[in-house]
Amino acid sequence: MKTALPRLLSTLLFSVLAALPAVSGAARTVLVDRIVAVVNNDAITESSLDERTAQIKRQFGRQGGQLPPDEVLRKQVLERLVVERAQLQLAGETGLRIDDTALGGAIDRIASSNKLSAAQFRAALEKDGVDWSEFRENIRQEMLIARLREREVDSRVVVTDAEIDNFLKSSPDAADSREYDLSHILLRAPEGPSPEQLNALGQKAEGIRARALAGEDFAKLAAEFSNAPDALQGGALGWRPTSSVPALFIEALQGLKPGEVSPVMRSPAGFHLVKVNDVRGAKATDVVAVQQTRVSHILVKTTEVVSDTDARQRLETLRTRVLNGEDFAALARANSADLSAAKGGEIGWVYPGDTVPEFERAMDALKVGELSAPVKSPFGWHLVRVEERRTQDVSEERKRAVARNTLRQRKADEAYEDWLRQLRDATFVDYRLEELY
Repeated sequence: MKTALPRLLSTLLFSVLAALPAVSGAARTVLVDRIVAVVNNDAITESSLDERTAQIKRQFGRQGGQLPPDEVLRKQVLERLVVERAQLQLAGETGLRIDDTALGGAIDRIASSNKLSAAQFRAALEKDGVDWSEFRENIRQEMLIARLREREVDSRVVVTDAEIDNFLKSSPDAADSREYDLSHILLRAPEGPSPEQLNALGQKAEGIRARALAGEDFAKLAAEFSNAPDALQGGALGWRPTSSVPALFIEALQGLKPGEVSPVMRSPAGFHLVKVNDVRGAKATDVVAVQQTRVSHILVKTTEVVSDTDARQRLETLRTRVLNGEDFAALARANSADLSAAKGGEIGWVYPGDTVPEFERAMDALKVGELSAPVKSPFGWHLVRVEERRTQDVSEERKRAVARNTLRQRKADEAYEDWLRQLRDATFVDYRLEELY
């Protein structure tokens, strides 16, 4: 009995006793939060599960989508919290941080995209009942996960010239400008699955497809069954150019019309279904004139010992030195953490879309010869200088650039799914919500 007691206590609802006024002499039990899952050494509470579930319900309500039964939805939400918590733990253990300056900049951009000032944006959220501190923390966590993905997955993706050549031979429409509005369901396979497990997953996927073809709401099926990160958004991938659609989906998409669902597709991550919600755009013309920018930069990366604030201040000092007449190239060779340092910080000619959005926005805002203020990107902090601009027909070069970006994005998406599966399989999870498990 002694050995069972700790386990029994850990699964019971926690409570505290609070005394009532002395005149009554009575006592009452005040219920507080309980643990619904333990992820490694970190607890997920029932209030966290309830809050995220309510958030998903509000989102689906605004979109007019259907949801699975509550017990199914709560199980899906809990699994999503487990995967998020595993990623946040890894980020913390390896020294990744998002300081208040970077967080504030991200929130300002969100407000701006909604055509609101930061104050107006906060007021609008609070009017909708969203706690501001909680919202900030959610954005910080999303940024941490994005930065973790960039470090652990995206930065390790390599695309060779041979792969580009093969891609262009097999994909004559590589410069296709069409865009697809897609939704997606993934049934994730475990690490080293047995033939029986794969067969069962495949049959489950076929059953889900049959339900979709019979008219069931795809978003509801995604919320109920999908293991992809977008499951609780109804599987919505949103509008994607052909270049960023996973290679596995491309062939299936060619024969699908808006509203149709693909056959079941198999990848190392598991089994997939894709629905085409809409298509827009057309194939690119043969001759394409684009503006190219020859750009240089100095990069200071954030690390366990160099915070965002330290990196920014270091670049402010370097910027002052350049403005006072010191040679940019010499300072880049001495201070930049990028491979371009050996060339005095020069990246060379870049196309629209070649760099991350934060870098490109700063670059596009500069005149030739102008030096930016410190710019934050997923790679660290940059000083950006535009050396030259030109507009010309770059059809063949553009095709190679599009091919490179396409292959990089596809490989990164596939690698991320595989990385998530391995992380989840390596994570200890103790579920405490008995009604779901």
